[in-house]
Amino acid sequence: MRKTRAAAAVTVVTVMGSLLAACGGGSSTDGGGSNDSPKTLTYWASNQGPNVDYDKKTLGPELAKFQKQTGIKVKLEVIPWSDLLNRILAATTSGQGPDVLNIGNTWSASLQASGALLPWNKANFDAIGGKDRFNDSAVAAAGAEGKDPSAVPLYSLAYALYYNKQMFKDAGIASPPSTWADVVKDGQKISKNGTSGKWGLGLEGSNLQENIHTSYVLAKQHGADFFDKSGKPTFTSPGAVDAVMQYVDLMQKDKIINPGNAEYAQNQSLQDFAKGKTAMVVWQAAASNFTSQHMSTNDWGAVPMPVQSGTPGQGAQVNSMVAGINMAIFNNTKNVDGAKKFVKFMTSDDEQVILNKAYGSVPPVKAADSNPAFQQSDIQVMAKTLQTSATPLPQVPAESQYETQVGTAIKNLWADVAAGKTVTKDTVKSELSKAQQQMTQ
Repeated sequence: MRKTRAAAAVTVVTVMGSLLAACGGGSSTDGGGSNDSPKTLTYWASNQGPNVDYDKKTLGPELAKFQKQTGIKVKLEVIPWSDLLNRILAATTSGQGPDVLNIGNTWSASLQASGALLPWNKANFDAIGGKDRFNDSAVAAAGAEGKDPSAVPLYSLAYALYYNKQMFKDAGIASPPSTWADVVKDGQKISKNGTSGKWGLGLEGSNLQENIHTSYVLAKQHGADFFDKSGKPTFTSPGAVDAVMQYVDLMQKDKIINPGNAEYAQNQSLQDFAKGKTAMVVWQAAASNFTSQHMSTNDWGAVPMPVQSGTPGQGAQVNSMVAGINMAIFNNTKNVDGAKKFVKFMTSDDEQVILNKAYGSVPPVKAADSNPAFQQSDIQVMAKTLQTSATPLPQVPAESQYETQVGTAIKNLWADVAAGKTVTKDTVKSELSKAQQQMTQ
């Protein structure tokens, strides 16, 4: 899922399970919908660029190209991440949605359980060139294991650690960090316990999904997960508590994060980075944002997201969740054939190069990701991470609810630290316990 998303309303996601169960699908699990409106499509695109206008300018020419090729006009609406999940949930419960939409890949299993999206079985994948065109890690984040995916990968992303080269040079730091201990050490050289006016690391403490993604990676590094194999939440396991405690201590004990970051949720940490106020940020595909803020690619570097020790890999060395955007077809579409043609167009080799280059993401289509356009340092970092050391978030129906409940728990912990309250492991466990209780009610 993309970096710019913000929290969806708790009440909407909390009732998601019961509401989605009542949502009707289309007329066929193979085809869905109908072809009553063969000349038009509506498309909800997620906000991938620095702003909505950037997306409109990027997508407009491509949609015109599709119309010229097929005669099908696509009505585009770019939806900010702060609104996207709520809009999708409202569409699934009402049955009144777009023909085609973008979804954050971490929502795949939850929306799959609703029955509102076209299943991508073999016949449907064959209609767009075959499932084997896509990288395995991207397809694995498109729905629950053992079921036909609910969407098709469009943009692939992973986390990287971005660092400000000049700030590192000024602090006498010769090389970027590879472990969390290095992050703390380097961050303290820069922030000097908050007395320098600059900070080592930035984050978005009020962004629920960013809280989830980082804490999930840290939990994997502590040998834990937030769900057991049956899909039951295990939010209060020792490894999960240790992971959240380590995360919060970056502000509380290590003092490398500005307490004001507890309120950030709309890319403010990237703005601080671009202005030289913060030396590091863990992010997905930040290059286009930095460019929009007049940073040169020579001003920053990118390395893999840190691990506890050693080098990134699988198991306890996981250093990113499999992030990205998937493309789904609403089961109630009135142009199912046109919708499939549109997905085929958007995931074609040529379009994958154009679109992923514009957004600084990694093409999930194998034939495109070796293109020279994707040799930029952070894209190479993300691509290698996806191939070797990333793992999908839990592909369980309650995943969206988990994002909201645990993301809110961590948001509350950031707020406590920013207010000068002491957060202990018991505090962390208590907040996670409340989140788990909400999941099981």
